[in-house]
Amino acid sequence: MWQGLLVCIVLTAAGVGLAELPPLAGSGVSPLVVALLLGILVGNLPVSRRLTDTAAGLKFATRWLLRGGIVLFGLSLTLQQIMALGPKVLLLDILIISSVLVSGYFIGTRLLGMDRETTLLTSAGSAICGAAAVLATESTIRARPAATAMAVATVVLFGSLAMLIYPLLYPLMGMDEGLFGVYIGATVHEVAQVVAAGEAVGPDALANAVIVKLVRVMLLVPFLLIVGQWWLRRGDGAAETDTKGGLVIPWFAFGFMAMVVFNSFIVLPAVLHDGLVLAGQLALTMAMAALGYETRLERLRSLGLRPFILALILFALLLGGGGLASQWLMG
Repeated sequence: MWQGLLVCIVLTAAGVGLAELPPLAGSGVSPLVVALLLGILVGNLPVSRRLTDTAAGLKFATRWLLRGGIVLFGLSLTLQQIMALGPKVLLLDILIISSVLVSGYFIGTRLLGMDRETTLLTSAGSAICGAAAVLATESTIRARPAATAMAVATVVLFGSLAMLIYPLLYPLMGMDEGLFGVYIGATVHEVAQVVAAGEAVGPDALANAVIVKLVRVMLLVPFLLIVGQWWLRRGDGAAETDTKGGLVIPWFAFGFMAMVVFNSFIVLPAVLHDGLVLAGQLALTMAMAALGYETRLERLRSLGLRPFILALILFALLLGGGGLASQWLMG
């Protein structure tokens, strides 16, 4: 147990440290991604094969630390933020998420011939909230580490591209700053990437972008409930959930919701609140490091370029269709 956890702690510390260095700081690349990449690098070194007692600690990180981090992630959101932009924002996010998920699953499995795990993880990361959605979905369907790592890689690539493209698109789209912020929040992958893109446009864009993005994060909960039940019925894997009355329930999704409600009505001391948020981020980073450490490069190579092709198609759908939907519903 302790050997595996020590590996995760070292990789997490290195990931956080590297993410704070000048080349990466302010780029929107989170410590989660750096820890994942470090985990893949270290896990594939010959010396790592000699560590034979890491399995229990790695499993603890990818299961319990992952779920705990997602629960604490709820402290980043309040119900008041969700209601601030009105019901049309909720409708916009539901429309975009459902369109990307359905389109992505059909294109990935039918047209590109990808396996269901990689397709679903890639689509969820594009549609909802990037790496956090990939991790939450992985925790529900118990996907292979290689599929999870590949899905996170696509989120990083196209989310980083979005941070560069959206500020350049702003003067060409004919939207006011606030509406363009809604467009950013509804279509960019990661929360950090949304902040970077919105900040590059202006303060009104940033404020709206963050709120719309957090509504997308909130919709992760009903998505997990639906996908857990659907995955179990298809017999595609043993979803890590509790079952009552035939309904698959990912408990950590309700923990996430409970934290949102708690954060909406109870004000914790700033030091405690920030400490819990940091603990959640570190837990997710340790889980990402463990997933990377368990990922073998030969398995990544076996997935090929198709996940990136799927992610590119979904990125184009978000860029074009998301812009039209934002103007239609919110313009």
